[in-house]
Order: sequence, then C-alpha cells, then structure tokens
Amino acid sequence: MTYPDSPLNSLQAGRWFKLICGASYQHLPAVRNLALAYTLAGADCIDVAPDPAVVASAQAGLRAAAVLQPDRPQPWLMVSFNDGEDPHFRKASFDSHACPPECPQPCARACPAEAIVFGPQFSGVVDPRCYGCGRCLPLCPPQIITTRPLGSSVADLAPLVLGAGVDALELHTQVGHQESFRRLWAQVQPWVGRLQLLAISCGDGEGLLDYLHFLLELITPLPCPLVWQTDGRPMSGDLGVGATRAALRLGQKVLAAGLPGYVQLAGGTNDQTALRLAALGLLKGTSQRGPWVAGIGYGSYARALVNPLLDGLGSEPLEVRPQTMTRVVDLARSLVQGIKNPEALTGAMTG
Repeated sequence: MTYPDSPLNSLQAGRWFKLICGASYQHLPAVRNLALAYTLAGADCIDVAPDPAVVASAQAGLRAAAVLQPDRPQPWLMVSFNDGEDPHFRKASFDSHACPPECPQPCARACPAEAIVFGPQFSGVVDPRCYGCGRCLPLCPPQIITTRPLGSSVADLAPLVLGAGVDALELHTQVGHQESFRRLWAQVQPWVGRLQLLAISCGDGEGLLDYLHFLLELITPLPCPLVWQTDGRPMSGDLGVGATRAALRLGQKVLAAGLPGYVQLAGGTNDQTALRLAALGLLKGTSQRGPWVAGIGYGSYARALVNPLLDGLGSEPLEVRPQTMTRVVDLARSLVQGIKNPEALTGAMTG
C-alpha cells in the first residue's frame, strides 16, 4: 500500500488537505471518529476546537488510526484561537418554552449539525453539536434564537491545549483588528517555538492586503511554516456548489499579493473546489503559470459527507464497525483525492 507524504511535504507539493472539525464543535464522539476516518483517508491536518476534551478526543482518533495503519504518516493536530468576536467561536441558544406551539420549527430543519431538537425529554440547542453557523437565526419566526460568544480565556487555554501535544495553531482575525491581534499574539507567541505550523485565517474586506502585511511584520520571524487561510464564505461548503466561489476569489486575491508563506482555501469549500482550482491552473501540476494554492481546508462539507453514517454509531468508536468504517473512509477519501491527485482532475476536464 502506498501512503501519502508527510504533512510538510504535502504543503510544499501543493497537496495539503485539512479537515476542519469546527472551532466551536465539541461533540466528542464525532470529533474522534472524524479524526480517525480522515486520517485513514489521507488528511494532512485535523483542526479542532481549543478545548482540552476535544483535543483529547481527536488524539484518540489519531491513535486508533496509527494502530490500524502504523506506517501511515500522522496528520498534524491543529487548534484555533480568535482575536475577538468571530462567527466560528459562538453557540446558538434559545428558550424552547418561548416557542409558539404552532411554530413549524424551521430552525431544526436548517441546522446542519442537527444541534436543534424538540422532544419530550429536551428541547433546545444541543450545545456540543452547535458550531455557530447561524443558519437558524433568520429562520426563527419569533426571532428568539440568539448567539453567545465562547468566552474562554486564551491565556488560560493556551497552556492546556498547546502543551498537550498540539502540532499547529490557527489564529482567526478580521481586517482592522490590529490591536486585538497584537494582544492575541502576545498570549500565544511563547508557544510558537513548539509548533510545526502557524496559520492565519482571515476573510476579505477593504484594506485586506495591507492588513495581512501588518500581520506578517508583527509575527516575523517565525520558527515554522506559515499558512494564509483565505476564509471565503465561512461555514457554507455544504450549501451548494456555488458556495466555493468566494473561496476561489479570495484565494486568487491573496495569491496575487505574493506574501511569504502558503495559501490555503477555506470557507465554502466542497467537492467542486479542487476541480475549479485545477481549471484555473491554480493547483501545482495542472499549470506552469503559477503561483499555486498549497491546499484546501474542508469544514461543513467534509463533516456533512460522512455524518449520516457517523451519527448512526452514537458514542461507539468507528473501528468497531468495520463495514461502516470502510464506507466512511471511502467517502472521505473521495474528497481528499481532489487535492491529492490534481492530474486526474485535469484529465477529467479534458477527457
């Protein structure tokens, strides 16, 4: 059996695949099984919430993968912190007693994580499942759903999670957050020397490139590689093929700036993203024009692809159901191979 390259080699070769479990997603059995399945499928990085219990669950999945395939390179385990209010770091909540009896409950149907339930034992938001996408907010007829930020202190969490064997760190920011990013950087900088990778995730906005240059000057020099995660349309990859357009546009914009480091897409990524990157000549191996995107981070789409099978397990480890595990890993691999084998994409477009 031929195994994929190490995470660093994948990054350098433009074949980097990151699974984004969600910075607010704390459903521990699912995190463990997602980490296991996508590791076996060839992922280079598993990105999870900065929560010690979540980190431990992901590490359990990585250990299970190492037992099943001990020669397979281990993906890097990443956690994310933010420098202020950010939709990735929030939870929905509402008082179900305030719901009108005749309410058709569109929030529950729209929730991609199945975090909103109405039942005899409990009605409301299942907190660990919610990852803050906000799709329920405009759909609530009486408008009683609100969100709350995750208020954990970076200063308190950093030693717990970065000292627990985490390999990589992602810092979420927004254009104009110069001072809040300075504060965040001061809190995490003492841990950067332990890391294999630092990523900065930022969406588009007026003055984006000037802001990224500011960040670069602040964090330089770095003892590890740097990834610019271009967050096109956050948490939308499972909404439809068109969701990837914003990710592509923002990736092209940052690539053209020629910043030191690697560019990785996120925010709206799905099974069309690699195909469209290949069509644009932005994957290494599909064009000699350069520059090229180093990788893709998949969040809501990657989870939605396999969650129907994982949900049937409850709290069971995936490996105790070999047939289910094979199906889950095959589905995950179908997504991973988009970035791992761009030559095949080129053939599919020209064949």
